[in-house]
Amino acid sequence: MSNSKPTYRNPWAWIPTLYFTQGIPYVIVMFVTVVMYNRLGVSNTEIALYTSWLYLPWVIKPLWSPFVDLIKTKRWWIITMQLVIGVAMAGVAFSTPLPGFLQMTLAFFWLMAFSSATHDIAADGLYMLGLSKHEQAWFVGVRSTFYRIAMMTGQGGLVIVAGFIESVTGLDDVDVRAYSAPDREITEIMHPQDMQVEREPGELRLVATPTELEISTEGRKRAEVDSIIAFAQQWNLDQGFNPALEEDLAEEEAEEKEDPGWLRRNILHPFEGFIQDTFGPAEDVELDTEYTGNIGVVYFHLSDKPEPGEEVVMNFGRVRGDNSISLEEGSYFRFTEDNWDVPGMAVIRIDEQLDFASSAEFQVRSGNIPLAWSITFFFLAGLFVVLFVYHRFMLPHPTVDKPATREPGQTILGEFLKTFALFFKKEKIGAILAFLLLYRFAEAQIVRLASPFLLDAQEIGGLALTTGQVGIAYGTVGLAALTVGGILGGIMAARHGLKFWLWPMVFAMNIPNLVYIYLSQSLPDSFVVISASIALEQFGYGFGFTAYMLFMIYVSEGEHKTSHFAITTGFMALGMMIPGMFSGWIQELVGYPNFFIWVMIATIPAFIATYLIPLDKDFGKKDNNHGEEPGDGGGGKESES
Repeated sequence: MSNSKPTYRNPWAWIPTLYFTQGIPYVIVMFVTVVMYNRLGVSNTEIALYTSWLYLPWVIKPLWSPFVDLIKTKRWWIITMQLVIGVAMAGVAFSTPLPGFLQMTLAFFWLMAFSSATHDIAADGLYMLGLSKHEQAWFVGVRSTFYRIAMMTGQGGLVIVAGFIESVTGLDDVDVRAYSAPDREITEIMHPQDMQVEREPGELRLVATPTELEISTEGRKRAEVDSIIAFAQQWNLDQGFNPALEEDLAEEEAEEKEDPGWLRRNILHPFEGFIQDTFGPAEDVELDTEYTGNIGVVYFHLSDKPEPGEEVVMNFGRVRGDNSISLEEGSYFRFTEDNWDVPGMAVIRIDEQLDFASSAEFQVRSGNIPLAWSITFFFLAGLFVVLFVYHRFMLPHPTVDKPATREPGQTILGEFLKTFALFFKKEKIGAILAFLLLYRFAEAQIVRLASPFLLDAQEIGGLALTTGQVGIAYGTVGLAALTVGGILGGIMAARHGLKFWLWPMVFAMNIPNLVYIYLSQSLPDSFVVISASIALEQFGYGFGFTAYMLFMIYVSEGEHKTSHFAITTGFMALGMMIPGMFSGWIQELVGYPNFFIWVMIATIPAFIATYLIPLDKDFGKKDNNHGEEPGDGGGGKESES
């Protein structure tokens, strides 16, 4: 009796959706998590460490790919993993608004990462089993295109949607402008208890007093300034405006009382001190020991009492204007039914060297950030349920899609170890591994901190973009530039070979990182300038990454081409994971401007490793026969590029 299941499907019915599905969880785990955790108030050290660990499934993917071949069919793995990914997304959606969101969401992201890496193995396998050689060649561009669409959907569309939900779930933004006034006399700072807050029934809104703040350029006594700032911080803590900061201070106090242990006391603490002293921001020069710059205070409250259990969270910071006018205290406030009518204090300071009229614009932004990301992930979970059902019926049933069989006496472990050992017997394997691990040593650190840098307030060195603006600048404009750079790199390498273009590509990968030094030093207000700078860096990354991918194919040549290419993808992911893990720690020690200077120093290993690698001068040219087979397990390369 014949099998009623169709063994063949029109590739247009499943290739586009399959590779779109493959790209979405990867971009969420690798990129969207960084933006989400930044908006939820997680520190850069934790963001970089935890999200870099999420690379691990792709690092060790070659180790369990043989088990995917031995257990069930590729089709079964694809459908099952899509369902698991959908469940993981629903888990993120449910846990994001909860108090212990970080631990819970990380657990679901780990599940998503392992499922996504497994899905990559099965999808690439079904691609080769379900298509003829001619179809594989014809649809390689289609799969790459829809993978790119998934990347743009995640980095751009999803972040923009989350930003939009943030904005519509909050109150209207409030603009506050601060001026330095040479002709104005020093005024007394009003105690918040002296403010009369009157209830204004009607539409709930944020109230700022004043919205036009004039601060005299006449110096105020340093002790007085320090006392007012300390009072404002303690007042805001006492009124419950920033419970997260209160918890952090309590943890720091508890850590100070505990024995730090030999390792932290004798190695980590001295090393941190060395980095801060050597590479940290220079201390401000005190021109006068008794007097310093002046300050002013803006007070915030709600116009009416919110509903029971409702919270209004607001962020306050400079968005444009003179960098000499900055926020010293009061960047975050949480208003509830208990403290809505208690004025929160935001202290704005002008630099002691500012003795002329100038101004800076500050903005209050509010929104239910946990709810915004929860809704976004509920949408994603629903999308994956739809894709799961669609692929359950539309994926082909190739007759050759069966669990792999082994010859008698042959073990999967023995065969894998043999293949693995042959890879490490390649000529100049040390130089090869150094190139795979170090070519993107600098880029691996930038990619962890680029989004936090764009989102963070100007007072701590960021560009103060909104979530939606980051989705446009980095996830749409930047990704488009990266794609164009990658296409151009492939065309150039095909014409003259990898050897000819190797060094231009190395420079293209690393030198455009200079744009982040410019952005961190100048803090431009222009969104066009910021987007153009990101596009330049991403174009160079896309162009330079071509050399990396072609070299991976080059070193994988031989009898075990597919397995060796899988091993190189593991080292590729490891080269991104390890530098990313400590990048946030370095940034928080030295600040954004010095961190990006360090990133430029970190490009040096890539140049050294490139000089040492072996390479055929004709590899990559159009008439060269290396790597012509279309089915090369390209999910890894697309996901990383």
